[in-house]
Amino acid sequence: MKKVLITGITGYIGGTIAKKLQEKSYHVIGLVRNNAQVKELESLGIESIIGNIHDESVLKSAIANADAIIHNADSADDAYAVDSIINALEGSGKTLIFTSGSAILGGKENGEKSDFVFTEDIPLNPRLEMASRVLINDYVLRSAQKNIRSIVIVPTMVYGTGLGLKKDSIQIPALTQFSKEKGFGIYFGKGENIWSNVHIEDLSDLYVLALKNAKAGSIYYAENGSSTIKNIAENISRKHNLNPAQSLNVQEAVNKFGPAGGYFGFASNSLCSADKAKTELGWNPQYSSIENFI
Repeated sequence: MKKVLITGITGYIGGTIAKKLQEKSYHVIGLVRNNAQVKELESLGIESIIGNIHDESVLKSAIANADAIIHNADSADDAYAVDSIINALEGSGKTLIFTSGSAILGGKENGEKSDFVFTEDIPLNPRLEMASRVLINDYVLRSAQKNIRSIVIVPTMVYGTGLGLKKDSIQIPALTQFSKEKGFGIYFGKGENIWSNVHIEDLSDLYVLALKNAKAGSIYYAENGSSTIKNIAENISRKHNLNPAQSLNVQEAVNKFGPAGGYFGFASNSLCSADKAKTELGWNPQYSSIENFI
């Protein structure tokens, strides 16, 4: 039985991956911050280690006791934690699966449409705001040269009910709550910007497949469908009996969700293809309609 250490295990993605791995008879270990989280994970049959992601001695000890690590905790922006993990793994031949995010594909389009579809072999020339995320991804992939089986997974807009402690995703619940506050489904600018999306269980199945079969230095985009933000807003209005969807200025998105959330999370395009994951790993996602889960 392989031991898999998961950071961010109390979160939405990490918790669902943990459940999927348990179903496949993996021994799952979670790095958590406090005793309360230990008790929560114990109720799910998950072993815990208390520690901070920035405590290198804790990380080294935890990694030494695991066969693989799946890094989800604030991972897309935290270069310090990534560097510490890679230093601890160097020369071990162990697996590192790193969770990124498809906002790296965004062009700050302010609600305008772009139907350009990214694949993993298209070099990225990210905007300044997302450049550090791409640099971190590249650093993880290059760690394959240090005898680390490094893999990067890039989720798109994730939806559906989580299987772990945290049940809700980020983007759809945030947009729904803001829409309820305003009394109508909300989009920004024209709302014609498109996001690829993926169901949380399909995404977690991809992690399990990558853990088993992916080659060192591989990156995979995770999607199975797409939608405009305006379409999502219109569905929020219908599902929650709100007034018809309306546009707000992008600045209101920035004021509400911060610049990264406003410009990229809700007003940019993030459109990609997961054909590589389907071809190389045999990934067969089952959910294709985000509208059914709003």
